[in-house]
Amino acid sequence: MKWLVLLGLVALSECIVIIPMTKMKTLQEVVLEEIKPKYFLEEQSYSLSQETTLDHKFSSHPLRKILNMAYVINITIGTPPQEFRVIIDTSSSDLWVSSIYCQSPSCCKHLRYNPKASSSFQSGDGKHINLRYGCGRIMGVLATDTVQIGRLIAKSQTLVLSMNQLSGALEHASYDGIMGLAQPSLAIHGTTPIFDNLNKNRIIPEPVFAFFISSWPQKSSLLMLGGVDHAYHKGALKWVPVTQTHLWQIAVDRISMNKKVIACSGGCQAILDVGSSFLFGPTDRVRSIQRSINPSPLQNEQQLILCNSTMTLPPVIFTINGMDFPMSRKYYIQKVSKDICFITFNGGTEYISPSATWVLGDIFLRAYFTVFDQSKNKIGLAPSV
Repeated sequence: MKWLVLLGLVALSECIVIIPMTKMKTLQEVVLEEIKPKYFLEEQSYSLSQETTLDHKFSSHPLRKILNMAYVINITIGTPPQEFRVIIDTSSSDLWVSSIYCQSPSCCKHLRYNPKASSSFQSGDGKHINLRYGCGRIMGVLATDTVQIGRLIAKSQTLVLSMNQLSGALEHASYDGIMGLAQPSLAIHGTTPIFDNLNKNRIIPEPVFAFFISSWPQKSSLLMLGGVDHAYHKGALKWVPVTQTHLWQIAVDRISMNKKVIACSGGCQAILDVGSSFLFGPTDRVRSIQRSINPSPLQNEQQLILCNSTMTLPPVIFTINGMDFPMSRKYYIQKVSKDICFITFNGGTEYISPSATWVLGDIFLRAYFTVFDQSKNKIGLAPSV
C-alpha cells in the first residue's frame, strides 16, 4: 500500500494515481484491498503526543509518515485539550478538523472535535465554508479555540469544523484534518492562519518554518517552526525567491538529464508542496520524460519499469535561480514490488495557470531540506542528510 497521493491543489483532481499492477489490478484496487480495519484500528490508537524539542530559537516537531505518501503532526484543540492528527500541507492555508457536527459514517472513523467539551470555544457567524482539495471537499463552519502544537499555543485560532461526509482519500485515510502552511493571502477571507497567529503573537521568534523529510527508517521526519536546525542538511542553504504571494511558488530555469533539457526549456513555475506525494508537470512533458527514462514499459504503462533496468539512470537536474539541484534515481524511481518499480513523474498540471507549472512534492523534498521564510518571501534548499 503505497501510492495514495494527497494534493492541496484544486486543479489536480485525482487523489489516487491509477497504475495497473501485476495480475491487471489497478493501484486503486490494491489500495482498497490493503486498507484493513485492523490497520485503521492501529492508526486510531496511535498517538503522536511527544515532548516537543524546544529551545530559545525554535521548536522541532516529529512528523509521522502515512503509507509513504503524507505527513501527520499531532495537535490539540480546546480546553481541556482534545487531540487530533492533521496532515501538513504547504499548498493551503486553513486548518480544519472533523467535528461532532458531522454524523455520517465516514466522519465517525475519525477523531471528532467536540466544542461542547471546550471552555475556550467560540462559535463563528454560522456561515458555511467550503474548502476544496485535490482529494475531496470539506464543508464546515468557522469557530475559534486554543490550538496547541507541542508547547506552542495559538489562542483564539480560527478553524473550520467539518459538517459534511468526507469522501475519497479524506474518508479512508487515518488523519482527522489538514493544517495549511501556505501564504496568509490564500486563507479564508478575514481569518489568520495558525503559523501567522504564532508569529504575530511572538510565540515563535521569526516567521520561518522548515521540513526535513526523512528517507531513512531510523530518522524521523521533522517540522521546524520559528527557526532551522542546520544539522539536517549538508552545505549552505541556497536561497530562491518566491514568485507569487499565495503558494510557495518559484521560477525554474530548466529540467535536464544527461546534459539534455527534457522540460521547462523556456523557464517555468514550480510549487513546493509537502502535501503532494510525487512530481507533477504538464502531461505531454511528463510523457516525454517517462519515455526517455523507460523506452520499454511494462503492460503498456509508461510509469512501470523493471527495477534492475534503473541502476544506471542519471539524475534529473532542476536548475533553479541559476543553481543546479540534481535528484538521483533513488528519489524519482520507487519500488512497487521486488522486481517492479515506477517513475514518480505524473501529469496533470496543464489545468493550473500558468499551464507550464510543476509541483515538486515529497519526492523532491526528501532530497532537499527546505526552509520557508515568510518575511523575506524566499525558500532555502540544501541536500538532506
